[in-house]
Amino acid sequence: MPVITFANTKGGAGKTTAVLILAGELARQGYRITILDADPQHWISRWHELSGDVPNISVISYVTMASIQQHIEENRAHTDCFIIDLPGARNPLLATALGLSDHVLIPIQGCAMDARGGAQVLELLQYLSEKAKIDIPHSVVLTRVNSLVTTRALLSVKMLLAEKQVHVLGTPIVERSAFRDIFDCGGTLYSMDPHRVSNLDKAQENARQFADEMMRYVPLRMGARRRAA
Repeated sequence: MPVITFANTKGGAGKTTAVLILAGELARQGYRITILDADPQHWISRWHELSGDVPNISVISYVTMASIQQHIEENRAHTDCFIIDLPGARNPLLATALGLSDHVLIPIQGCAMDARGGAQVLELLQYLSEKAKIDIPHSVVLTRVNSLVTTRALLSVKMLLAEKQVHVLGTPIVERSAFRDIFDCGGTLYSMDPHRVSNLDKAQENARQFADEMMRYVPLRMGARRRAA
């Protein structure tokens, strides 16, 4: 059961939204997902309280540096994939979570501040590789991308990442009202009312493409009991 960690030391990068999009889509496909909510804003925990019982998704709140590894060990038996939502700030938990990860996703909007927050995560990953010989696969996912307009700032971020040879997912997370509304409505993209949420079908397709691409880098396996059911 792999561990996928979302990290950017700048808040507002679309990190928690990306966590929920990936978790919701993987859960829809039948995988048992455990989200470790280490973000002090606790948006995932609030969403979970609002949503009630969401099939295949469990949320563990108030995750700390001291408890994170224990949470993973205690929940392995009933989890197909762990997803960690880290604080949007430089925090001692960052290095611990990265060391536990099978893949690190760094959400970045098309702006310099997000790029700097992502760069801090990339620098730590490089340090772990050079000093501790711990090589952790990682990618950048571009978030809140305008589906119609490519801004100069976004082009600059893409060029900077290309120069540094940072892997960027081919599927960006597009700016959609459904991705915002899910925190107010609860549930998932598939329980929302398409008559009340604009372009819900496009948000669902974006989520599917995002999850499918991630599964090429982090293959998932369902528990034997679930495969037999």
